[in-house]
Amino acid sequence: MIQLNGNNLTAEQLACIANGEQVTLDNIALERVLENRGVIDQILKEKRVVYGINTGFGQFATVVIPEDQLAQLQLNLLRSHAAGVGKPLSIIETRALMAARINCLLKAYSGIRAEPIQLLTECLNRNVLPVIPCQGSVGASGDLAPLAHMALLLVGEGLAWDGSELIAGASALAKAGLKPIQLQPKEGLALINGTQMITSLGNLAICRLRKLIPLADEIAALSLEALRGTRSAYDPRIHQARPHPGQIEVADHMRQILGETSEIAESHKDCNRVQDAYSLRCLPQVHGVARDTLAFAGEILEREINSATDNPMIFTETQESRSGGNFHGQYPAFACDILAIAVCDLASISERRQERLVNPAYSDLPAFLCKNGGLESGFMMAHVTSAALVSEMKGLAHPACIDTIPTSAGKEDHVSMGPIAARKLLRATDALEQVLALEARMALEGIRLVGKKPAEGLEKLMKALEATCPPWQDRAMYTEISATVDALRKYCYE
Repeated sequence: MIQLNGNNLTAEQLACIANGEQVTLDNIALERVLENRGVIDQILKEKRVVYGINTGFGQFATVVIPEDQLAQLQLNLLRSHAAGVGKPLSIIETRALMAARINCLLKAYSGIRAEPIQLLTECLNRNVLPVIPCQGSVGASGDLAPLAHMALLLVGEGLAWDGSELIAGASALAKAGLKPIQLQPKEGLALINGTQMITSLGNLAICRLRKLIPLADEIAALSLEALRGTRSAYDPRIHQARPHPGQIEVADHMRQILGETSEIAESHKDCNRVQDAYSLRCLPQVHGVARDTLAFAGEILEREINSATDNPMIFTETQESRSGGNFHGQYPAFACDILAIAVCDLASISERRQERLVNPAYSDLPAFLCKNGGLESGFMMAHVTSAALVSEMKGLAHPACIDTIPTSAGKEDHVSMGPIAARKLLRATDALEQVLALEARMALEGIRLVGKKPAEGLEKLMKALEATCPPWQDRAMYTEISATVDALRKYCYE
């Protein structure tokens, strides 16, 4: 069980919660929430006019709402803002979104009572999950539409999952023995104003890429051995002279994997080929910047998941409300966009190595890695699939955060489009997984055709692949790709 307190949730913990781990709430954080709610009570007692508490929203901020309509104001907000469309978030993504919002509310800047947070936590732990359409947020003021769909469940409205079926939110709560809440002033806004869709999806990608990016080095090393490449480009002196951290890490990793030599390396040590093509020789430079980008983006996204992103912000110490822009998703949007570029480039250089594996003009391997070329086509179409994936990824690498369409009658005149960036990043991560699997399968076959033993550092990866991928003879390629993906997931994530 993972304890949430608003301050130290990691991408890996979020992924565990998304995959079913239960959560508990820190008591000290709940005490802070209670004290923070007291500021709202005092504002109401003093009859102060404060945005989001007793005014309309956005362009209607100047409309003062009578006291007897404040609860209706918050309920209306959820109903009107639940305007999402498109395919619903997956169960994993929905759980991640809920956990991220709980963590944000525990920072105690939102003016919400503990009860809505506790009910949202019960829903998460009992797998009572709202149906949240993936489209409809521009990433400022926060992810309003997705979070409104989430919040409707707490008041017994909206839709929820019942297995693979959709049922009314009220029915889902009742089946779990839970009762809906009655919103109090500020609470509807507190539930929906924030960047949690961008941040939760981005952190799910971060968690996967922290495994996939080092795996790309191993798969590239397998290709290097199959292509009878040289280790000379990974000499530490080269990389110390250009001391980018990621570049140095990749060169170190490649030396660790490949060692000083192997049976394959010994077989061609006198071939007089002094340097390889860029897709092998420049591995530390290309894979290295992907590592540095992951570190940069991961820091932003983990910081964001432990940030208060509400508006207005409620400050307990001074008993004040202040309007600001922490809901603006540019930070996590930028992180997702730049990471999608790095992911695309990793896939692009992988595809170039695949070309060298299947094209006899670049090596002494048989065309398309098959012994009976003509009768068999080998990995001809597997490479085509990889090319198609990489081309699609280049479209996904176009930044979303540089676009903006003013909304809310011009009040929200610059937005982040962060949810688009986050969804693109997840799609790009899925594609990278497939592209790397294709390279791994081709490189495995190349090693078999070379007929000599590769570096000892590749033994574990080879065994993981060989267990499900026997020597190639033309058969249904899609099952081979699927088996390779499954083998790499087990190797990489477990």
